[in-house]
Amino acid sequence: MIIYDLSCDNDHRFEGWFRSPDDFEAQNARQFIRCPQCDSANVRLIPSAVAIGGHAEDREAPTESRSASTASTAMVPANSQVAAAYQALVDAIVESAEDVGSSFAEEARRIHYNEAPERSIRGQATSDEREALLDEGIDIFQLPVIRNKH
Repeated sequence: MIIYDLSCDNDHRFEGWFRSPDDFEAQNARQFIRCPQCDSANVRLIPSAVAIGGHAEDREAPTESRSASTASTAMVPANSQVAAAYQALVDAIVESAEDVGSSFAEEARRIHYNEAPERSIRGQATSDEREALLDEGIDIFQLPVIRNKH
C-alpha cells in the first residue's frame, strides 16, 4: 500500500491509502476520493513530510518478471517513535475490525459482492488467497505485527 498526503480545494489535509499510483489516479479521475471534512471531490497530492522509499528499481513500473505481491520492507529500532506509531496503527485496526479467522477470503468476497454487511474485518489468508482477492479488485492489505523481543 502507498500512503499519500492529500488536500482538497478547501485546504483540508488528509491521507489516503492506495495499491499503486495508477490506483490513486483512477480513483481521483472518477471522483471516488472525497475530503472527509467537506466531501469535496477536488483532491490533489501534496508533498509529504515523511517519504520512505526503496531503491530506484523498486519504483519502476512492474513488469511480468516482478511479482504483483512485491512490497517495500523496512526495519526500524523496536523502541523508536516509528515503531510505536506503527504499533498504534496496528492496534487501532485490530480493535476496530471483526476477526473472521481463516474465513477471511470468503468473507471479504461476500462483503465485496454485497452478500454480507460492509464492515472492517481481519483474519488469516494464504498468499494465494490474498493474490486472488487483489486480482478480483478486492482491496485488502497484509498487516504484519511487530513482535516484542523479550
